Amino acid sequence: MLKAAIASSDPASSAQLLASLEQTGKIKSVKNWTIPAERLPEDGEPLPDVVFLDLNRNPEPFLQFASQLRRARPAIKMIACSAVPPNPQLLLEAMRSGVQDFITKPIEEAVLRELLQRIAKDLRNHELVANDKLIVIMGAKGGVGTTTVAVNLGVQLSSFAHKRTALLDFARPLGNAHLLLDLHHRFGLRDTVENLDRLDSHFLAGLLTAHKTKLELLGGVTQPEEWQSIDVTRLDRVVNVAQNSFDIVLADIGSQFSSEWSSILRLARLILIVAEANVPALWTLERRLMALKGFGIEPNRARVVINRWHKGDDEILKSIEKLLNQPVFACFPNDFRKASHAMNLGTPLQENHNNLLNDRYRQVAGQLVGIETRVRDKKGSLSGLFSFQTKR
Repeated sequence: MLKAAIASSDPASSAQLLASLEQTGKIKSVKNWTIPAERLPEDGEPLPDVVFLDLNRNPEPFLQFASQLRRARPAIKMIACSAVPPNPQLLLEAMRSGVQDFITKPIEEAVLRELLQRIAKDLRNHELVANDKLIVIMGAKGGVGTTTVAVNLGVQLSSFAHKRTALLDFARPLGNAHLLLDLHHRFGLRDTVENLDRLDSHFLAGLLTAHKTKLELLGGVTQPEEWQSIDVTRLDRVVNVAQNSFDIVLADIGSQFSSEWSSILRLARLILIVAEANVPALWTLERRLMALKGFGIEPNRARVVINRWHKGDDEILKSIEKLLNQPVFACFPNDFRKASHAMNLGTPLQENHNNLLNDRYRQVAGQLVGIETRVRDKKGSLSGLFSFQTKR
């Protein structure tokens, strides 16, 4: 069922269009907007899947409204309704404003039903694509190693799993994924946001910085004040463009968490929440999971990752699983010396041989894309603690 809106200046015509929409049985809800509009919908306000522009003799304010709305939410479908067939000039202006279809009034029920069925199918396909590619990595709190996990998973997905992988550094207040990869990026998140109107796969490719493992990085902000000009609710447009070019898109959002990130979280196939086996991290972890549920995120899309695990943490892990009523997805063992050495040199763990921590990252990366991997612990036995399954 679709959520729709009617933008009209004629109450009688709007009522007739509303009746036609409701009679199709394809509409869940309908908003009514008056044109000329005094304002756009506020940030965070739920927006419809499709907007019907009920054109009159002066289409300019309708097309202006459509253009502004489309910039705010590119996924919205724009349908223009007119009592007379549009001339070539109007068609061109409508296309530039983001209008995808024209239908004439009075609207035939069969035409309207077919149009809504096609829009619903396109939206389902879009959700399937999104849910297959995006993996969000977030920290239960600051300092748990979220970026370290994101970088090393990205490297393994690219080099071991041979997937075209992009890492989007959305961490706030500063992004430092480039430091862990020893990269110097000329362009980054701010450049992307400032050019959203012309952002496509080709343009994005020019903003990414390639690592020698073939991982592609969109560098984060380098000055905290840059976030003042970045609208978080529009970052889903960056994610959507990246998904058109890559097999896997990782988004490192650090430890930040608020409702403005909900659109990106809903796009994700998996949300990996990184924590440590200590009281502060586990306390925030539980509340993060509760908040995700409040955003409408299915519980099985959130996964708990324990970083810097010690063998003495086994009992704590069991209590976590009992408390959260779900298994821990993965644990990365604590190897401070090798992890610190790799971080300071800007070299991923992948470059260190005979490294148990690197093996765990490889195992998790393989599991994320359906590749069976088994690693052995130092005693030669297969590790049971690190075995896990991902629902596809």
